[in-house]
Amino acid sequence: MAKSGKRIRAARETFAGKATLSVEDAVALIKLAASAKFDETVEISMNLGIDPRHADQMVRGVVGLPNGTGKVMRVAVFARGAKADEAKEAGADIVGAEDLMESVQGGTIDFDRCIATPDMMPVVGRLGKVLGPRNLMPNPKLGTVTMDVANAVKSAKGGEVQFKAERAGVVHAGVGKVSFDEGKLVENIRVFVGAVQRAKPAGAKGTYMKSISLSSTMGPGITVSVENAAGN
Repeated sequence: MAKSGKRIRAARETFAGKATLSVEDAVALIKLAASAKFDETVEISMNLGIDPRHADQMVRGVVGLPNGTGKVMRVAVFARGAKADEAKEAGADIVGAEDLMESVQGGTIDFDRCIATPDMMPVVGRLGKVLGPRNLMPNPKLGTVTMDVANAVKSAKGGEVQFKAERAGVVHAGVGKVSFDEGKLVENIRVFVGAVQRAKPAGAKGTYMKSISLSSTMGPGITVSVENAAGN
């Protein structure tokens, strides 16, 4: 705990007096301050001027980060027959139908993304109370209910990130690893911000992007310029 406290204090000292930086400067500081023994994730937090309790103000979407996330994604696919074979060939970690449903119902959820063919949704639908709270429920709007399971699996493993506004109107996501080249992190961040910007709901009034902050897994957050992050 003492070593962890020293790391956090050192990071805070590095960030002291620096506010509303450009994405480039923020990324450079985060990389400089990161000192954990593992490859920390660079995380983005966006405070949006929305109320997700209203259907016309919900923000949700998916974006492929050009440089990936650095995270190894475990993908489960609900499919039968030829589509199940396609999923396996594409690199899916778990493929099944009723057997997979029973496994999940039993508490085994050893995956980060769940994909299903449309005909499997009556089976997957029984898992709504289990997968829903974990943001794992397949959704056609996110490309996870599809007949093109091979492409969906490859996209999930290749750096695709799903995002959804929480109750307070905040969107969180991992956009890379501290070990990434600064330029690649900056590119990922701007692509992610652009995707959230394009997902602006019709019911949003006033300022949409109120604030944006970046941090590493073990480090404090640092505010970045919304205009700069959006590439304006």
